[in-house]
Amino acid sequence: MSANQNIELMAPAGNFESLQAAIDNGADSVYFGVEQLNMRARASMNFVLDDLPEIAKRCSVKNIRTYLTLNTIIYDHDLSIVKTLVNKAKAANISAIIAMDQAVIAYARSAGMEVHISTQINITNIETAKFYALFADTIVLSRELSLRQIKKITTQIALEEIKGPSGKLLEVEIFGHGALCMAVSGKCYMSLHSHNSSANRGACKQNCRKKYTVVDQETGFEMELDNEYIMSPKDLCTLEFLDQVVDAGVKVLKIEGRGRAPEYVAKVIKTYREALNAIASNSFNQKKVTLWMTELKKVYNRGFWDGYYLGQKLGEWSETSGSHATQKKVYLGKGVHYFPKAKIGEFKIEAYDITVGDSILITGPTTGAQEVEVNELFVNDAKGTAATKGDLCTIKLPFRIRANDKLYKIVKTEFA
Repeated sequence: MSANQNIELMAPAGNFESLQAAIDNGADSVYFGVEQLNMRARASMNFVLDDLPEIAKRCSVKNIRTYLTLNTIIYDHDLSIVKTLVNKAKAANISAIIAMDQAVIAYARSAGMEVHISTQINITNIETAKFYALFADTIVLSRELSLRQIKKITTQIALEEIKGPSGKLLEVEIFGHGALCMAVSGKCYMSLHSHNSSANRGACKQNCRKKYTVVDQETGFEMELDNEYIMSPKDLCTLEFLDQVVDAGVKVLKIEGRGRAPEYVAKVIKTYREALNAIASNSFNQKKVTLWMTELKKVYNRGFWDGYYLGQKLGEWSETSGSHATQKKVYLGKGVHYFPKAKIGEFKIEAYDITVGDSILITGPTTGAQEVEVNELFVNDAKGTAATKGDLCTIKLPFRIRANDKLYKIVKTEFA
């Protein structure tokens, strides 16, 4: 684990780019889904069964724990799939299974797998925590609890020495950053009713994120809600009061975002890693918080709020559709070759221009998400200041790139 021994920083991973970004930026653990039966099953990014050994291998080198999510509602016809996934995870040395259904919990335990209880269970009190300690070493508390309520649970766990099956004190995990849902800890039926696509089976259509018109059934009066997307909460962000989260006795801080881009994972994990390390070294202060918040705003977000951790009773809703990020990426081209002695990457420009002084992002399955500034540029073997569509260009880089890595330019948005 990294410098802060008290808090495990858990990163989302939707594909190998995001996985590598998490590894490179200080994650202590990663969580991910494989094909079916996870809450991001319909996401554009998901691993397949054969990826499990590679995930475990990459993470074990850096002593990073790996968690497979199997946290959807399970039907009888899913049980054989559950067994296959758990068995494959066990064989690949995946660290634990995140589950909500008793069938998954029971089978994972019978297979000798460590179990973590999903937030879908809605654990909100010490007695429920005690019950699930019979089966799990880590419990994810309900997202609707305040830090005061969380601290009461963690304090009682310590006082009563409540232990999981491993014999260690039961660990409490909470969500620290990322998208929030209008539903109670993710239990929502809106997508099912409107699109026959169940959020509780990982197939949410996110129709709550749209703008709606309210109609008075008696008078027919219509009102367009153009100031707020009333069912689309802002993103959770605990960074400004992260010291209070640590003080609440939380052992695992989970970052949401398995459907988001690798640069999101890189930026958010790097920022929270720095903040947790600052707390551990007693150097956490407002000046640093301001700088960290500026960094977090650069990647996808719907605006930020504190969630319910500080005792707020009502949510805060997005004022516009989509991201409020202060930066966005524009596709430029692909990697061709890397010259290790000279530390130079060669790229084929397929769209738009790249110039000296540009900030660029390079992503790839083994490269992760790397962001640098172009200080020098060679275009078609000659020193230049800009390259355009069709050109081959080389850029000095402090890291290795691979063929077909994607090259982007980072530009400011209207929110900057």
